[in-house]
Amino acid sequence: MPYSNRPEVTVTELTEDFVKFEISDTSLSLANSIRRVMLAEVPTMAIDLVEVERNSSVIHDEFLVHRLGLIPLTSHEAKRYQYTRHCSCDEYCERCAVEFTLDVKCTEDHKRFVTTRDLVSSANEVVPVTVNRKLVGTMVESPDILIAKLGKHQEIKLKCVAKKGLGKEHAKWMSATAVSFEYDPDNVMRHTTYPEPSEWPKSIHSQLEGEESQGPFDPAATANKFYFNVESTGALAPEEIVLQGLKVLKEKLNGLIHQLDVEVAKTEW
Repeated sequence: MPYSNRPEVTVTELTEDFVKFEISDTSLSLANSIRRVMLAEVPTMAIDLVEVERNSSVIHDEFLVHRLGLIPLTSHEAKRYQYTRHCSCDEYCERCAVEFTLDVKCTEDHKRFVTTRDLVSSANEVVPVTVNRKLVGTMVESPDILIAKLGKHQEIKLKCVAKKGLGKEHAKWMSATAVSFEYDPDNVMRHTTYPEPSEWPKSIHSQLEGEESQGPFDPAATANKFYFNVESTGALAPEEIVLQGLKVLKEKLNGLIHQLDVEVAKTEW
């Protein structure tokens, strides 16, 4: 069997909000594929449809709807829901969507803050992450996200529908706020050119000592170790983003292999 690299993974730090890990003995193209799939193709739930019944606040309906759409929702059970485009219902149903209601009126002389805690979900497993964010198997209280401020006699009443989607369709479905990796902390490959190397901050993964800003140029050097940092929006635990991203990438490669087999079989006839 021809040479096949076997990547090794080492988790260096794991918190409620991010995971840092290293992948070694692999290629730059594979590392970047993992990064891209975690950003764009891990499914989550997000508010996609809003029916505004009353809005007498100072925020226009369009701004209000935009703010609602960007509220991260717990998506640990997103796999239970179908994509709306694949569901047999006419518009949406409990198999492909979750309904939220918001009905708040200010009756006091002071301002009334409308937050994510005022959103009432029809499904306990899909709620704003700030209500009771479930990460690493524990319930963590988080500050509520401000949606609007109401003056006396002002009110907001609306219904929202959250649907399953992917980050490549819209940013509101992104499971990660950022996914980054570093592969040349001492810049020996010169993939980056610094006008003044001494002014560039030294990487935490640097092997340089003293006042050195970058290592000597090595034309034979190749990227084979990658330092990843995955930051979650709260919709999914950071380690879940990584595992689901790898699963999606594996399914894509399996689909490609199957299609190649089909095409090869055609040519043999």
